[in-house]
Amino acid sequence: MKKYNILFLCTHNSARSVLGEALASTHPSGLLVGYSAGSSPGTSVNPFAKELALEMGYDVAKLRSKSWDEYALPDAPKMDFIVTVCDNAAGEQCPFWPGRPATAHWGFADPSSVQGSDEDKRSAFNEVMIGLKKRIDLLTEMPLDTLDSLRLKQIHAK
Repeated sequence: MKKYNILFLCTHNSARSVLGEALASTHPSGLLVGYSAGSSPGTSVNPFAKELALEMGYDVAKLRSKSWDEYALPDAPKMDFIVTVCDNAAGEQCPFWPGRPATAHWGFADPSSVQGSDEDKRSAFNEVMIGLKKRIDLLTEMPLDTLDSLRLKQIHAK
């Protein structure tokens, strides 16, 4: 069974994109290998994103904020799909992605900007995780070998 590489992009690569990486990589279909990166990566993964990724069974050694430049290098994994998950990253000039992957923007509010109790923050992260999971579920039900950018952009959580 072919596996498809999907790169989730966000500005700091500490929350939403990390959740996308973990969700794709642990998806029960086994069809996806998730990656994440940011245009201006932070110094660490948000603790609430890390907590959720670990609950999914994602390998803690892979949890780090990284630059999208890593995936534009010649020896980087070839991406089949690239999804921006924050409005800032969607508006930035991205590197050239070899292989012309299908691209889309699945925007989510930044859960790390939520103020309040840890419960409030956890709730915000859970909302993003649920939204991403619904879209990834829909994605894996589509004919991935012929999916183009237009159809990838049309995937909306129901």
